Amino acid sequence: MKDIVLEAEQRPLSTKGEIKTMRRGGRIPGVAYGDKEKPVTLTIDEKSVQTILHSPGGRNALISLKIGGASHPVLIKEIQRHPITRALWHVDFQRISLKKKIETRVPIHVKGEAPGVKVGGGVLEHLVREIRVRCLPTQIPASIDVDISGLQMNQGIRAKELQLPKDVEILMDAESVIVHVLTVHVVEETPATAAVPGATATEPEVIKKGKVEEGEEGAVAAAPGAKPAAGGDKKAAAPAAGQPAGKPGAKPEAKKPEGK
Repeated sequence: MKDIVLEAEQRPLSTKGEIKTMRRGGRIPGVAYGDKEKPVTLTIDEKSVQTILHSPGGRNALISLKIGGASHPVLIKEIQRHPITRALWHVDFQRISLKKKIETRVPIHVKGEAPGVKVGGGVLEHLVREIRVRCLPTQIPASIDVDISGLQMNQGIRAKELQLPKDVEILMDAESVIVHVLTVHVVEETPATAAVPGATATEPEVIKKGKVEEGEEGAVAAAPGAKPAAGGDKKAAAPAAGQPAGKPGAKPEAKKPEGK
């Protein structure tokens, strides 16, 4: 991968006000660290960093970071963005040795059209979108292409089948599925049962308030003045002992003395 030159200026630790002024002027803060050297705080042109991120190498682009009169090979390690505008806010650079292998992540790009999708009506599921690799900084691929033009229904491509550049080692399970074509299962809804013409819906039985089921213990006494039910117990309707017949609660009639 061709390296890119990026100029940076060393800066002292700045206050929040100074950093805001820096960003308004089109520059962003950054830091370079690694390779057994002390971290260096920097200021970089925002547009230059954006150009690198949109280059074929993207975040894996090999950069020659020029600080003063010295040049250092670096990779972009981390990017911070504004939570709302998504503008670049801060960039971390990692110093590297061009003679030592490093580990990084490489995106996977799907190429072609699967017959299992176009003809068979299946669905392509892309499970792994980037893989971790180990190689020299000068051999980092911009991306890894996966050709799916031969995939039929229920077929897939595993990690061990990826076509990697020479001297690039993949760091994941060889049996991991990268993409595959799935069969679509259509579930038909069961229609609701149609109502029978002329059928009357069964209404729930309503028990009137105060009605006592036959044979129930603790039945409530009938209201005063109510007629006894036909066929009911006659003893239940008789007056209590010592109580004259008549209206309940009526006073007994006084007897006149004999001979008067």
